[in-house]
Amino acid sequence: MQLSKSLLLAGLMSAGLLAPCLKAHAEDGIIRHPADHFPISTAVEVPAGASTIYLSGMGAPVQDKTAPAKSLEAYGDTQTQTLASLQRIEGELKKLNLTMGDVVQMHIYMVADPRTKQLDFPGMMKAYTQYFGTAKQPNLPVRSAFAVAQLANPGWLIEIEVTAVRPGKK
Repeated sequence: MQLSKSLLLAGLMSAGLLAPCLKAHAEDGIIRHPADHFPISTAVEVPAGASTIYLSGMGAPVQDKTAPAKSLEAYGDTQTQTLASLQRIEGELKKLNLTMGDVVQMHIYMVADPRTKQLDFPGMMKAYTQYFGTAKQPNLPVRSAFAVAQLANPGWLIEIEVTAVRPGKK
């Protein structure tokens, strides 16, 4: 069953997940212009002097080591894979002394689940909204989600790449 965008947004608003996103200006000089009714920014302005960090695309690590290698069962459904991919990204950012709040752009590449023959956009959003647009981490990146025929790993349903910004010295 697919959630409609309006139902998803209503749930996010009632849970208080979009309210913290309404403030566009940050202390670091980065200006985010949030979408009216969706947990992404429509634009992000980065001040001069900031460093730009590009992270390679990351998919989920194996979740079930007993499943066949490179199988869907080894990596999980879209929600599971999205969450695991975001955890990997968070770990890579931490090594660079950055956080998910420093992410300004995100590209999400998605493959249809072979069982349903459909993209699980709601599953991706359930994991995404655990990291972006929360009271703890209100910063929203600009984001695009793409349907692709396949990814390098046949067990992956999702691969995510991000661009982060390290504000310049004041």
